[in-house]
Amino acid sequence: MRKWLLALFALGALVFPALAQAAEDDEFDPAHEWDFKTWVDLPFGLDITKPVAYLILGTIVTCLLGIVLMRVKVGKDPTRRQAVGEMIYEIAQVQVAEQGLPTKAIGRWFPYVATLMLFIWVINMLGFIPLPLSDETVDVGGVQLPTLAIFAATSTLSVTLALALMTFVFTHVEGIRANGAVKYFKSWIPEVPKALLPMIVPLEILGQFMRLISLSVRLYANMLAGHLLILTFIGLIFLTHWAVFPLSIVAGTAFYLFEVVIVVSIQAYIFAALSAIYIGSAIEPDH
Repeated sequence: MRKWLLALFALGALVFPALAQAAEDDEFDPAHEWDFKTWVDLPFGLDITKPVAYLILGTIVTCLLGIVLMRVKVGKDPTRRQAVGEMIYEIAQVQVAEQGLPTKAIGRWFPYVATLMLFIWVINMLGFIPLPLSDETVDVGGVQLPTLAIFAATSTLSVTLALALMTFVFTHVEGIRANGAVKYFKSWIPEVPKALLPMIVPLEILGQFMRLISLSVRLYANMLAGHLLILTFIGLIFLTHWAVFPLSIVAGTAFYLFEVVIVVSIQAYIFAALSAIYIGSAIEPDH
């Protein structure tokens, strides 16, 4: 029993040292998790920071999932691993691609929306796994080690905006390719009296850019809010009376499970589904 207690204490020393120190200094602020330090200084502003590290890790994990679930075959009989891969493929095809893309465009754009869904899901899920990718360090036997922390790259607006910008560009490039520039941009203008055109046209153009904002802000706001709530309840353990400890644990665990079980998957699905719808509407603007 004593060994287990020591192990739990050591784990706590890795997970919570920054919060504990902040509590002692009365400076705890969950928003500090989004103050990023430069880990590797690169030219052209391409510095490696915490969000970039999570994106790199997420890319590697997404590629490995695709290879392991879809490509690697062990034995003749189907396995649970293959069943999971087929389930993900079916959701991406039936619930995302076929619902938003015209039939003629599925072959071209299914890989994009399926990859987008899986990548965002992986990035979101990594954000709820304690990983040693932190700006804070702790001294363990004279060695400075990064503390374990939870952080989602999608809780950073620059990341979600970059993802949304890809869909935004692909939408209009594909719309022009499929219809021609004149016909495509003409499809933005509804059939209204000519006197209303000076008012309607700017609104339609603004609506196209609002898609970019809605895609990025929806994902960003949901992931940011979830992490702020979890970090706040963890902080209450250190900043308030000991009697609040059980409430902090219960509430923090509830929000954590809600984010992991529901929000992570829903946000990945919505982002990919809307991307498919936007691209599909550009290809066939009359539908």
